[in-house]
Amino acid sequence: MILKPTTSQIKSPRWQAMSAAPHRLMFLAGVFQVLATIAWWSLELIGRAAGTPLLPAAPVPATWAHGFLMVYGVFSFFILGFLMTVYPRWMGGPPITRNHYIPAFVLMSAGVVIFYAGLLSMRPVLLAGIGLWLAGWLTAVTSLLLAFRRGGRHGSHEVLINLALIAAAVGMVSQLFGLLTGRAFFQVLGTDIGLWLYLAPIVFLVSHRMIPFFSQSALVNYDMLRPAWSPVAVTAGLAAHLVLDSAGLDRWLFLVDLPVTLIALHHSHVWGLRRSFEVRLLAMLHIAFLWFGVAMLLYAAHSLALWSGAATALGRAPLHALSLGFVTAMVIAMVSRVTLGHSGQALSADTLTWWVFLGIYAATVLRIAAELLPGVAATLQLASALAWLAAFLPWALRYAPLYLRPRRDGQPG
Repeated sequence: MILKPTTSQIKSPRWQAMSAAPHRLMFLAGVFQVLATIAWWSLELIGRAAGTPLLPAAPVPATWAHGFLMVYGVFSFFILGFLMTVYPRWMGGPPITRNHYIPAFVLMSAGVVIFYAGLLSMRPVLLAGIGLWLAGWLTAVTSLLLAFRRGGRHGSHEVLINLALIAAAVGMVSQLFGLLTGRAFFQVLGTDIGLWLYLAPIVFLVSHRMIPFFSQSALVNYDMLRPAWSPVAVTAGLAAHLVLDSAGLDRWLFLVDLPVTLIALHHSHVWGLRRSFEVRLLAMLHIAFLWFGVAMLLYAAHSLALWSGAATALGRAPLHALSLGFVTAMVIAMVSRVTLGHSGQALSADTLTWWVFLGIYAATVLRIAAELLPGVAATLQLASALAWLAAFLPWALRYAPLYLRPRRDGQPG
């Protein structure tokens, strides 16, 4: 079924601007989704700290909902908005039409709203929200796969991204099955599939595709290096991490995490991390990517500590280095760059954008510290969530209005 805007929407200049390109609708929804997710989690943590819940009891564990939102809900609007805009260009095919990206936006947005309503009420409502979200996801992914089929240039990036998008659908189905049957294994598996086969690989692949390209555009005498072997090597390493982790072989994860660490740090070096500081908007991308190597190094250290007999090692510190230090920061950096470029603005990170980016790392350090200082863990977790909210809110106020206005340079899109 094709969902169409109403006549009043069609005539609205704001709707015309919002729906002029897929990234506009999806990025705008993503901004609200991040704010909603952080606000909900902050209220949950405040209630725990106060000993008095501020929200109605959820029909599922709040930690599960937090994990689901972080893996599938927070970043997916941004990822799909980006891919639905650039995917056809990468492969020299026709652009994705409004008849595909508007239904995906409507279904996913409705799914998110109903998901939150379910968190505040009952499980069937929450399940309905996930179902609508999944329907919107499949609508968007179908359009991307059609773009892939119609395109004339297919490389490893596109093939691996397709597999990651399909893996996300499998992970969400696993989550739904676990919720319906009460089998926690499938809920955990669904989250792990989302992290290791979808989120981390797709952010790496987009980084591999775009960071050298953006660097060449911004820096003089820059040699664009894109090692052709690394997309397959890294995605295979992340998939191997999932297999070992699911099999309970945490002690042996260093065998795959150390090679991925070395590859990531090698890329930071050959892509010119030091030179990137000549342009702050570019430096944001490089710094965020550096944290991929840091996160995988922490995973390897955690594994080696377990292998040597430690009981708890680093806890979830590596997870938050990956999800906050790498994924969140990269999304902020990439979306800032794409939004400025596709709204006719100067490709320059103003002071607010730069400090917002650094604020995300304040939240990251606080959240990692919470794992290393168990005596004050609850306080640091709350401080991290509030720091994230304090950093992201001004960024939202800076960038969200750009999706509601035509391009400054008068170009379409």
